[in-house]
Amino acid sequence: MSAVTTWIRHERPRRPRRVKGKGWAFILAVAVQLGFLAVLVFSVQWQNRKPEPITAELYAPPVKQPVVVQPAPPAPVPEPAPPAPVPEPRPAPPPAKPEPVVEKPDPRAAEIALKAKQEQERKHREEVERMAREAKEADEKRRLEERRLAEAKERQQREMVAMRQQAERETQLRAQAEKEIQQRQSQQVAEASARSRAEADWIRRIQAKVKGNVIVPAELAGNPEAIFDVVQLPTGEIIEATLRKSSGNRAYDDAVQRAIIKSSPLPRPDRAELFQRTLTLKFRPQD
Repeated sequence: MSAVTTWIRHERPRRPRRVKGKGWAFILAVAVQLGFLAVLVFSVQWQNRKPEPITAELYAPPVKQPVVVQPAPPAPVPEPAPPAPVPEPRPAPPPAKPEPVVEKPDPRAAEIALKAKQEQERKHREEVERMAREAKEADEKRRLEERRLAEAKERQQREMVAMRQQAERETQLRAQAEKEIQQRQSQQVAEASARSRAEADWIRRIQAKVKGNVIVPAELAGNPEAIFDVVQLPTGEIIEATLRKSSGNRAYDDAVQRAIIKSSPLPRPDRAELFQRTLTLKFRPQD
């Protein structure tokens, strides 16, 4: 018989009293043992160690009475092997310097550079032309503005000259008109004065002729004045003599009226334009 069978027969433990929850504890212990065993197996395989073979001899039990086979107690847990020494990290070798890449010349590089240069020259030429065109336009605009200012200044000067000449002409015309007015006034005054003198002389001659025909009454006292309105023809012939204002002496008034009628025709003026159809004549005995 094997050693296992002998241990089962002679060392059979007494059955302990069943305790509630013992089965679950047993299952949990078995699960923990299995997990620990799996860890050990994994660690053994990780260390590349081949397990030692175990040989066991099995004998059939006697048939006389049934033997209750109790589960074998867990095998003793072997102590874990010490971890393998971790090798010290070796310094990485310096990176190899890349070999210089020799670029092959592009056959189109010269053509591209030439086109780029031509494009740059074209842009530069266009920029120069644009600046020249803008400068020309600015110069033309400046000249146009100067010409416009010059024309405006010249027009203003012409207007000022024209206004000054117009003012001078107006001043001359006004002075001439004033002079003419003064001359006409002077002439009118002179003519009026001459006409007045001529009329006065004409009236004096008429009065003198009438006075020569007046017979003054002897009883007349003082120097009374009698005024008559005399209507005559251009030839001097008297049409009517009307007393306008009495002298206060009827005899003297009648004497003057008879003298006026007797003096017809009356003296005519020296100039025909001085003739007046109706005359107002004043008479006093002592004048």
